[in-house]
Amino acid sequence: MTPLLTINLLRFLFITFCAAIGASISSALAETLWLGLILGLLLGLVVVLIDRLLKGVSLRLFSSATFGLLLGLIFANLLMASQVLRYQPETTQWEIRLIVYAVFGYLGMMLAMRSSRDEFSLIIPYVRFAREATQHEPLVIDTNIIIDGRIADLCATGFLSRSLIVPRFILDELQLLADSHEPTKRERGRRGLEILNQLQRSREIELTIHESVGEAGDIGVDARLVRVAKVLKARLLTNDHALSQISRLQQVPVLNLAELARALRPSVVAGDEIDLHLVKEGREPHQAVGYLPDGTMIVVNHARPHVGKTRTVVVASALQTAAGRLIFAELKNGAQATV
Repeated sequence: MTPLLTINLLRFLFITFCAAIGASISSALAETLWLGLILGLLLGLVVVLIDRLLKGVSLRLFSSATFGLLLGLIFANLLMASQVLRYQPETTQWEIRLIVYAVFGYLGMMLAMRSSRDEFSLIIPYVRFAREATQHEPLVIDTNIIIDGRIADLCATGFLSRSLIVPRFILDELQLLADSHEPTKRERGRRGLEILNQLQRSREIELTIHESVGEAGDIGVDARLVRVAKVLKARLLTNDHALSQISRLQQVPVLNLAELARALRPSVVAGDEIDLHLVKEGREPHQAVGYLPDGTMIVVNHARPHVGKTRTVVVASALQTAAGRLIFAELKNGAQATV
């Protein structure tokens, strides 16, 4: 059962419970169950409506608001304890006291919700909020990372956090791609939704759909991703170079898979010997071409007769191009097929 179905089932059971309790109380007090049944049903619906209105409120936000409310009420109580209203009538004292408590409570909540964990330590110097280790910090992932499909394997290795956050607008973007009339976009969207379903079914990965609200039409998807990561104190996982630059400019921690892949490329220098499978002919009449596991192309001179075979080659030189690295090699003297 999906989380959404589970939540709706719990809501239905709660409304049913409220209606049953109302009917029971009404039957015992007024000897009629219909009035209590209707009142209990209305109470359950009101509570569920409040729950729906609070769907964007996280536990961290609620705890911050509660702490701020407590501080505001403490300051209001201190002000009222000064007896500044002792010469005022009782009615006036009650009204002013109500206004003071409401104002200080509201200001306390707003200040607490806008404050970070580090700022709380200024108020409570001997209490520090425990930070999670880096490998357990949540990751906000973008559309390209989902469609890429390597995220599940990376999380399984333990190098990345297994707590993944997908903002609701990213899910909507995947849905638009899946419903597109263009075959390429439709295939990418469906692949992304399929990978998300696989991640949600995985017991090793904790996937959360974040209900992002506000500024839907005012800013772009990249800016909204950065804002979500900043609000949640999470790192951003992407393979988009532009998004990485925007995140770093706003001091949001970002992990770029494209940069990681480049950093993990095997270092090949002149003189290295490689067992290379030659897959096709090169541009020149005598050349053959093979590829390293990371996709780097190696052009082997005087190897065209060996296309389709695996040969030991010696790296001669490497050239950095706009498309990536291009490596030139020569057949090792006396090389024989190994496969």
